[in-house]
Amino acid sequence: MTLEIITSQALTPFRHGFFTRRGGASSGVFAGLNCGNGSSDQSEIVAINRARVADAMEVPVAQLINVHQTHSARVMTVSGPHEGPVPEADALVTATPGVALAVLTADCQPVLFGDPEAGVIGAAHAGWRGALDGVLDATVSAMVALGATPGNIQAVIGPSISQRAYEVGPEFFDVFMAEDPVNARFFAGGSGDRLHFDLPGYGLHRLRSAGVEAQWTRHCTYSDPERFFSYRRSVHDKEADYGRLISVIRL
Repeated sequence: MTLEIITSQALTPFRHGFFTRRGGASSGVFAGLNCGNGSSDQSEIVAINRARVADAMEVPVAQLINVHQTHSARVMTVSGPHEGPVPEADALVTATPGVALAVLTADCQPVLFGDPEAGVIGAAHAGWRGALDGVLDATVSAMVALGATPGNIQAVIGPSISQRAYEVGPEFFDVFMAEDPVNARFFAGGSGDRLHFDLPGYGLHRLRSAGVEAQWTRHCTYSDPERFFSYRRSVHDKEADYGRLISVIRL
């Protein structure tokens, strides 16, 4: 099966893609294009999947650069492959041609950034914790440090869990209200004391508040098991593990 790659006109002329699970070599609960080295999938199979992604992006696999994601607001500026252990961060930026930036997700937001005038790109992994702590704003700031201008940056949120599938408790709501009461608009009522959180909506709010043009591809990871891995769906289905989707942008 060939790879399925979701792209956005907003990120033209950068080569980029939000890869679905289709076209990979993994099997079982990881069936398809699992690119997560942190999963319990066979490392040799994950390497095959990553090589397929690198080929699609037309870069050597060594130039397909990602980080050890920890739901932080840390951003790394990179110019080539890491030396030594993979560093901990949740976003990457670069102005180096030939470098492809990658993030892994399975319900969290993969966000790709590009300033075509400055020749600066970025990629961020933004779950609720990272987004609340400012990883998207920090990515924009790191791009500006490389010469980008917020008004010239386009940001696209890829496949993420949608509000209708993201049920949370009152303590989750309280965390967001403590940060800013305006955040109440990203919650809708559910059954009992449960609420539904609009993660992509919150991501768009943070991006636009940082001064960049932003959009969401409107793909829900939870609701489409044929195309996307989902951590929350794996929990509901009582599966032992789950695959990770990869999103990439390159100069």
